[in-house]
Amino acid sequence: MTSIDTHNATPRDRRWLALAVLCMGVFMIVIDTTVVNVALPSIKADLGFSDTSLAWVVNAYMLTFGGFLLLGGRLGDLYGHRRWFLIGIAIFTLASLACGLSGSQGFLVAARTVQGLGGAVVTAVALSLIMDLFTEPADRAKAMGVYSFVCAGGGSVGAMLGGILTSALSWHWIFLINIPVGAAVIAFSPRLLPEGRNQSAPAQLDIAGALTVTSSVMLAVFAIVNGGEAGWTSLRTLSLLGVAIALFASFVAIESRVRAPLLPLALFRLRNLSTANTIGVLWAASMFAWFFLSALYMQLVLGYSASQVGFAFLPANLIMMAFSLGWSAKIVLRFGIRIPVVAGMLLAAISLFYFARVPIAGTFVVDVLPAMLLLGLGAGIALNPVLLAAMSDVAPNESGLASGIVNTSFMLGGALGLAVLASIAAARTTSLTATHVAHLAALSGGYSAAFVVGAAFAAFAAVLAMRLRGPVGNDAAVAESAAP
Repeated sequence: MTSIDTHNATPRDRRWLALAVLCMGVFMIVIDTTVVNVALPSIKADLGFSDTSLAWVVNAYMLTFGGFLLLGGRLGDLYGHRRWFLIGIAIFTLASLACGLSGSQGFLVAARTVQGLGGAVVTAVALSLIMDLFTEPADRAKAMGVYSFVCAGGGSVGAMLGGILTSALSWHWIFLINIPVGAAVIAFSPRLLPEGRNQSAPAQLDIAGALTVTSSVMLAVFAIVNGGEAGWTSLRTLSLLGVAIALFASFVAIESRVRAPLLPLALFRLRNLSTANTIGVLWAASMFAWFFLSALYMQLVLGYSASQVGFAFLPANLIMMAFSLGWSAKIVLRFGIRIPVVAGMLLAAISLFYFARVPIAGTFVVDVLPAMLLLGLGAGIALNPVLLAAMSDVAPNESGLASGIVNTSFMLGGALGLAVLASIAAARTTSLTATHVAHLAALSGGYSAAFVVGAAFAAFAAVLAMRLRGPVGNDAAVAESAAP
């Protein structure tokens, strides 16, 4: 029987204020994944990056972010979710200050590496803190909806904020803006967030497991993000992937023997956790296809400016936000987990199939907006129940680990999906160009092929979602108590 330290438990009437502080920290992490992309041209010109080295401004963050999600979640389980949330926020805030003050390529890349570490820790324990704060099904569904809203809206806000700050001030301010936010979160968290430490868990860390899985994920991310440049069949890419697989096999062997494993392998026998993580990989792959490839289509084929592309994503993001702030919780309470995920993934698949039309002379209303609306609807319906499914079967002392696993699945799925789909688009474009197809037509053909594969990912995720089981408070009384 596990027990959670409730000495510093948050009073019931302050839980929503605690959630606001928690989401403020998460929002800072989420927007950082997209705010940098808009500023990359300015960073390149100011610090003298080459096209190849510029990618490390993004890749350095991805490496540590992906590599430390599992370890960050486990540290929170063992030594306190609030404590490690604060540590992560502090690391991220100080690294943001270093990024903002960077005057050289090496310093910026190093600071981004540390920033990814802090972001991983915060992301890994955030869901656990929500579980600690909200134990009733109706309130938990509402709180997860708010968290989903932050995740859904952060990306688009980051893109717009990055453009505004870079244009009005300088690229340094996309990082410096994090300082007051991080300071506010650090100031309020000790008073509002529960400690959430599992007193019965052994306060020891599986060092060998932590080293092998972290190294494995980091090498896999490195191989994936550089696969397009080095070549997917190149010796470097295949060697890195081979070493990553070998390290992961060593990790599995260690976990099967060690007394207090970093990742108890029995977790993967939990149907909802294993299914939700597989769905997360497929969904992230298809969502990255939507976000990046549709942006390229609008810019390179339709000739949209960066600001026009940002506003083109607004309808989808508004729908996702609306569902996350209330409708998603009501749907989960009415229909459980399985039906919303299946429906959401099917809508995402239809949206990506619609995007596969990508005509050269497309218009926003006919060729972009319908797909955006469908995908926003699908993501808004599905995100909350996928996260709930991943966390629903685990014990409180393993909630941080489960959070780390699902976030790792999303991150690796997005990185792998982007790499694979971008390669498909590039290969198809090259093939069409070789047959003397016009440049814009060749580009459209490449994007079309990638969108079809992305749609297949989403459709397969819908099929897998049929395995999910268990409602989250699916009864009339709970549904009524969840209503505003």
